[in-house]
Amino acid sequence: MAAALRRLMPEPSPLSPLESTMTYSHSAALLPRIERETGPHPGAAVIWLHGLGADGNDFAGLVPALDLSGCPPIRFIFPHAPSIPVTINGGYVMPAWYDVLGVNLVSRQDAQGIQQSERAVAALIEHEMARGIAAERIVLAGFSQGCAMALHTALRLPHRLAGIMALSGYLPLADRFASERTAPNAKTPVFMAHGTQDPVVVIARGEESRDALVALGHPVQWHAYPMQHAVHPQEVADISAFLQQVLPG
Repeated sequence: MAAALRRLMPEPSPLSPLESTMTYSHSAALLPRIERETGPHPGAAVIWLHGLGADGNDFAGLVPALDLSGCPPIRFIFPHAPSIPVTINGGYVMPAWYDVLGVNLVSRQDAQGIQQSERAVAALIEHEMARGIAAERIVLAGFSQGCAMALHTALRLPHRLAGIMALSGYLPLADRFASERTAPNAKTPVFMAHGTQDPVVVIARGEESRDALVALGHPVQWHAYPMQHAVHPQEVADISAFLQQVLPG
């Protein structure tokens, strides 16, 4: 395996019917999404948000690489962000959870766009609960801009989640976090991972976010890997261990 996986995951290998199933969902009023189930009658869910300019396919191909032994059947959900003009890219229209106003990422932020996507992601969580999966059996995950949305949304929810996976991103609207966070996820495990040579979201952004969470008592599991803005093979193993921890069978 290469030293680091590309950010955009390759096409998934053909899977046997026993390994998983994939469906494309476009329910009314919900984000369009890819769903992949690791077995029949899933008792847990992972909602995984992609980064800027990507779509739900970005991480769907990673599922077969995860060691989920000890976990129940899991429904993985990979939603597609809407396409909007992105300021930092000259107004080019691309999939994005919110507008990015500058390379600093945090000096000027699209609060309205972040909050709009927060509502859309929260609706997916409510949808899984309506399908019979308890909130405490749901993990919210994200990469880069999706990481920002996972942290922002999960820590403001009225329901306790099983865990949060924050990959190569940061905590947006951090100045509001202490006053807006809610009690149910104050002790929810948070897996944070970052590349030491990340040129897109510099590791300082991730470290600042980690420190902000730890200062308020959130249980953060921090991992740094020798990579840029990508996913490392060791990170895949660590994600597997985290999911085994928070979604036991």
